[in-house]
Amino acid sequence: MFAFCRSLNLTRTVISQCCAAADVSSQPLQASALCRSYVRKFSGSRYNVPPSAEFVSRVSGIPTMAKLPYQETADGLDAAFVGVPIDTGTSNRPGARFGPRQIRGESAMLRACNSATKAAPYESLMVADIGDVNVNVFDLKDTCRRIRETYRKIMSAGCIPLTMGGDHTITYPILQAVGEKHGPVGLIHVDAHADTSDMILGEKIGHGTPFKRCVDEGLLDCKRVVQIGLRGPGYSADPFEWSRAQGFRVVQAYECWFKSLAPLMAEVRAQMGSGPVYLSFDIDGLDPAYAPGTGTPEIAGLTPSQVNPAGLNPSHLSPDFSLTGNTALTGANLLFEMLCVLPNVKYY
Repeated sequence: MFAFCRSLNLTRTVISQCCAAADVSSQPLQASALCRSYVRKFSGSRYNVPPSAEFVSRVSGIPTMAKLPYQETADGLDAAFVGVPIDTGTSNRPGARFGPRQIRGESAMLRACNSATKAAPYESLMVADIGDVNVNVFDLKDTCRRIRETYRKIMSAGCIPLTMGGDHTITYPILQAVGEKHGPVGLIHVDAHADTSDMILGEKIGHGTPFKRCVDEGLLDCKRVVQIGLRGPGYSADPFEWSRAQGFRVVQAYECWFKSLAPLMAEVRAQMGSGPVYLSFDIDGLDPAYAPGTGTPEIAGLTPSQVNPAGLNPSHLSPDFSLTGNTALTGANLLFEMLCVLPNVKYY
C-alpha cells in the first residue's frame, strides 16, 4: 500500500511541476494534456496506461475496458481484453450477450495498481482493448467458427487474451485455438457447474458441454485440471463422476465454505506445474448474493474475497465470464486481478 501511494504522490508532484511551468493557474486546464503528462511520467511512453480518475472524470470518454486505448488487432500487445457477446448457447436466462458492454462500462472504476499485491501491470505489459468478436447471433456453430478464427489470430500475435463473455459455450472454440498453439493445456475452472454434459436438448454445443468437447478433442491435460465451486442439485447422485474419471480434481463448494482458499491454491499451483494453463471463471461460481446477473444461479457459492486469483500465476491465462447487469463490476475487478498475475508483471 505504501509503494502504491508513493507512486501516485510522485505522479502528483510531476504534474504539479508541469502545470507550474505552463502557468496553468491563469488559464483553463486541458484534460488531454494532463492525461498525456500522467501517462508519460507514470510509466514511460512504451506502455498504455489508463487515465487516472484523479484527473480525468470516469464518466467521460468512450467506455473501453479500463479506459485503455482501443486497437483493431492484437499485434504488438502482451495482453488484450476481448469481448465475445453471445448467449445463444444459454439454456436458462438470456442476456449474457450484453456482458462485455456492461463490464467495459463498470471498468471505469478500476485503477492502475493493485494495492494488495503491489502489482503494476500497466508499467510492465502493453495492454489494449481489441473490441469484440463479430458473432452471429442466429447461428451458434458459425459463432464458434468466428471465435476460433479470431483467437487463432490473437494467439499467433503472441498476445494473451483476457476474455469477456458471453455464455460458457465460448470456452470451447477458444480452447481449440489455444490448443493449436500450446497443445493440451491445464485448466483452472471456477464454476457452479462442471459443464461436461455430452448433449443438452439434442445439441452437442452449448453452455453445458464445452469441457466434454474439449476432452473429446484432446485439448486438455486432464491431470492438470481442477474444477472449483461446483454445487447444486444434479441429474444423478454424483453429477461430477465423469470429471473425476478423466483425472480432474473436483472441489465442491461445500469444501470451500468458511475458509480461506489459499491452501487450496497452493496445491493447485503445484498441480499445474510449469505448463500452459487456461483459467475459466464463470461468474456463477460466486454466490448469487454477490453476482446475481448470471443465467444459471446456484445458492451457497463462493465469496468475492475467496476467488481473488492473485497468486494463481498461470503461464497462459484467458478467463471468460457469463454475466450481465451490476454483476459486471465484479467481472471487471476479477479481470483486473487476472491481468495482475500474468507473467512478467512488475511488482513494487
